[in-house]
Amino acid sequence: MRLYIAEKPSVGRELAKCLTGPVTRRDGYLVTKDGVVTWLFGHILRQAEPEEYDPKYKRWRADDLPIIPEHWKLFVDKDCEKQFAIVKSLIEKADEIVHGGDPDREGQLLVDEVLDYLGNKKPVRRILLNALDEKSIKKANASLRDNRDFFNLKQSALARARADWLIGMNLSRAYTLAARRAGHERLVLPIGRVKTPTLSLVVRREREIEHFKPVTYYLIRGTFQHENGSFEAQWKPKDTMAGLDSENRLIDKKIADEKLAFFEELPHDAVISAYQKAKKQEPQPLPFSLSTLQVLAGKRFGYAPQLVLDTAQKLYEKKLTTYPRSDCEYLPTNQLGEAATILSHLAKAGDAQVAAWVKAANPKQKSRAWNDKKISAHHAIIPTTVQADVTKMTQEERNLYHLIARAYLAQFYPVHTYDQTKVEVQYKDETFTASGRTERDLGWKVMYQSQKKKQESDEEDDKEDKEESAKTLPAMKKKDAVAWQRGRMLEKMTKPPTRFTASTLLAGMKEIHKYVKNPEAKKQLKDVYGIGTEATRATIIDDLIRRKFMKAEGKKKYLVPTPAAYLLVDALPDELTYPDSTAIWEDKLHSMSEGEGSLADFLQGQIAFTRKLCAKATDVHMEVKGENVCPRCHQGVLTKRKGKNGVFWGCSNYPKCRMTCNDKDGKPDLEDAKARLARRPCAAAPAAVSASALAWQAHPSSAQAAGGYSSAESADDIAALNALFSPADYAARMEADAKSYAAQQKKASSSWQSWADKPKYSASPMEHMAKDVASSDYLCPRCREGHLRSIYGRNGVFWGCSNYPRCTATFDDDHGKPLLK
Repeated sequence: MRLYIAEKPSVGRELAKCLTGPVTRRDGYLVTKDGVVTWLFGHILRQAEPEEYDPKYKRWRADDLPIIPEHWKLFVDKDCEKQFAIVKSLIEKADEIVHGGDPDREGQLLVDEVLDYLGNKKPVRRILLNALDEKSIKKANASLRDNRDFFNLKQSALARARADWLIGMNLSRAYTLAARRAGHERLVLPIGRVKTPTLSLVVRREREIEHFKPVTYYLIRGTFQHENGSFEAQWKPKDTMAGLDSENRLIDKKIADEKLAFFEELPHDAVISAYQKAKKQEPQPLPFSLSTLQVLAGKRFGYAPQLVLDTAQKLYEKKLTTYPRSDCEYLPTNQLGEAATILSHLAKAGDAQVAAWVKAANPKQKSRAWNDKKISAHHAIIPTTVQADVTKMTQEERNLYHLIARAYLAQFYPVHTYDQTKVEVQYKDETFTASGRTERDLGWKVMYQSQKKKQESDEEDDKEDKEESAKTLPAMKKKDAVAWQRGRMLEKMTKPPTRFTASTLLAGMKEIHKYVKNPEAKKQLKDVYGIGTEATRATIIDDLIRRKFMKAEGKKKYLVPTPAAYLLVDALPDELTYPDSTAIWEDKLHSMSEGEGSLADFLQGQIAFTRKLCAKATDVHMEVKGENVCPRCHQGVLTKRKGKNGVFWGCSNYPKCRMTCNDKDGKPDLEDAKARLARRPCAAAPAAVSASALAWQAHPSSAQAAGGYSSAESADDIAALNALFSPADYAARMEADAKSYAAQQKKASSSWQSWADKPKYSASPMEHMAKDVASSDYLCPRCREGHLRSIYGRNGVFWGCSNYPRCTATFDDDHGKPLLK
C-alpha cells in the first residue's frame, strides 16, 4: 500500500481527487485505487516545554539558565492525538510512503519529524505540490523524488526550530526575571531570534523621528538657452565653499542670495562641459514571492501582511494561484508551455483591464523570470491553468488576483526602453547639472502606468527629482555654447524618516542588510533572504501588536512602539536588538539547506550565544517601576514578604542587594532601618549587610532571650526571599548553619562565662577557608571581633565575617576587596 501524507486536510482532499477513483472517505483518511491519502494538521508534534525536561524548570529561576536539552524531545499535540494515532496505524500498514508536505523548509520538517518520531524504516518518496489544480498535481505525482534528497532541507528546519527554542525559552526567562527584579511584576518579555530585532527596528525608527531636527537648505536652479531650446539645470556647490553642512547642502541663506545675485550678473556666457546620451533598458518586474506581494498590496490597498497571506492561501486552495508561501520570484522553463493556456483563461476571467492587456501579450516572449537555476522547491506565485471568475471572488481576492495576473502578464511584454541624457554646464566657474529621458518603448510599463495610482508623497524632493529626470532635453553636444537666462532659489527642509507600516516593516525584514550595525556585515548580507521566513514574517508583526509592544495608529496604520517596547529594547544588548547575528544565522540556515554546514555545528554556536546573553542578563539595568524604590541599589523595589516572625520588606534585586527593613502600617519602615543602621558600626556599609543580619538587629530581645542569637527570623527572611528569587548562595548556607548552631547551643552547657569556654560552632562557608585569621586585613565593622574573608558562592564572590554565626554581616565584593562604603 502506498500512503500519501499531506500537510493539511484540504491538500489531502485535492490530492485524492487526482488519483484513480473511486475515492472512499474514512475517519481521518481517504482510500483510492492508487493508495491511501491521510493528513496532518501542520505541526502535529510540538517541542517539549522546559518543565517537561525537568519539573524544576516550571519555576523561573536565573540559577537554572541556560536550559540546554541533552536530548531534544517532542510530544504529540493534545488536539492532534486522534489524527496522530490514525497516521501511525496507516504507516504501520504501508509499504511505501509519499511525503506530501508543502514545498518549503517547514513543510519538509513537519512530515519528516512524524516519520522520525515513529522510527519509520520504510521507503519514503517526495511529491512537490506547487499548485493544487489537477494538471499540476498529476504532473507532480508522476515526478516523485527520493525523500532523502531533501535531508538538508529538514536539517535546516530542525536547526531553526531548536535555535528558536534555545533563544526564546532561555532569554525570555532571563530578561523577564531581570525586569521583575526592577519591579515589573507582571511583565513578561518575550524574546525571539527574529521577533526582537524586528521590534528594535520600530523602536529605533521612532527615536530617529523624536530626535530629528529639521534643517533648512537652499537650491539654486538656472535656466539656460541653447540654440535648440532651453532647459533648467541645478547648481552643484563645491565641497570647499562656506555655508555647507556635512551632506553638502547649502544652509546659509545669505550665501545663497549672494550666489544667485552673482549668477544674475553679466556676462551670461556658459558652455556644455559634458553631454552623455545612452539607451537604457528596464526589464520586466519579476513575478511575486509572498513578501513582494505583501509589500505591494500593503502600499496599493492598505492590506496587512497577514490578510494578504490568508487571501493568497484561499486563492491557492481554490486552485486559482500557485503555492503562496514562496520566497522565490522565478519560474521553471518547463512551465512556459502553459503560458498560452493561462493567458487565454485570464482573458475570460471577468477583469476587463486584464483582458485588454492579454491582447498585447506575446506567449513566446521569454523574460528573465524563466530561470531553472533560481528554482528550489517552489517557484513564484502565478495564476494556474484553472479558469477564474473574479466576479465570484471577494474584494481582497479580486485585488490580489489582479496583481498576480498583471505581474505574470508583464513577462510576455517587451522590456521598457528609453534614452537617458545627462548634461553638465560650466557657468562662472561653477557646475550645473541636468538630466532627462526620452521614451522609446514603454513595453511592460504600459500596464503599470495605465493603472498607476496617484499617491501622496512625504518627500517632495523625490517628486521633483523624478520630474527633473523625466524632462526632455534639447539635442546638444559637448562644448556647445549656452547662455544663462534666469535663476530661482528653492527653500527646502529635510524631513524625518517615515514610520513603518506593517507592509514596510515586512519589507525591512526582507531587506535586512539595510539595518545591520556592522558595515562589513551589510555588504555580506546584501544577498541574504532577510530574517524570518515568507510564512512567519506577518505572524511575527501581528504577534508584536497583539502583545502590545507596538500599535497601529492613524489612517495609514503607522506602527508606534509602546513603553514596554522601549523597556525591552533598552534592556537588551546589541546582539539581540540589531539584526546582524540573526541575518547571519538565516544565511547559515539557507546554506545548510543546500548542504553546507551541519546541525551540530550550528546549534553549538546558538548554545554559546545563549550562554553569553544569559550571563549579560544578570547585570542588566532596567527602568525601576514601583512605589518603594530600593534606597540602596536603586535597581529594585522593596517587596513585602511574610516570615515566621512577621512581615518584612526585601529588595527585589536580591541577592545582589540584601536591603531589608521592617513593616510599618503596610509600608517599608525606611526611617527605622536607617536609624538602626546608624546606631551600629556597620552603618558605613548598610547596603551590604545581609537580610539575616538586619532581621537579627530588628529583634535584639529575642536574640538575647535565646542566650545571644536566634536563627528563626534570619532563616525565615532568607527563605522568603529565596521563595521569590531562588538564589543559591551564602544566604542559603547561612540558614542551614544557623540551625546547626541552634542545635549545638541546646546541648551545650549554659554555664560558660568566658569566650574561651564557648563551644566550637560550625560555619561551613568558613570551614574551607585558610585558618590563619590574623592574615586578614579587614576587621569586621559590625562585631569588631571577626575578620572579613572572601567567599565564593553560587552567585559570585562576597565577604563574610569569620565570627559567623554570632556575627552575620556580609558585604559585596569590590575588585577583590569588601565594599565597606
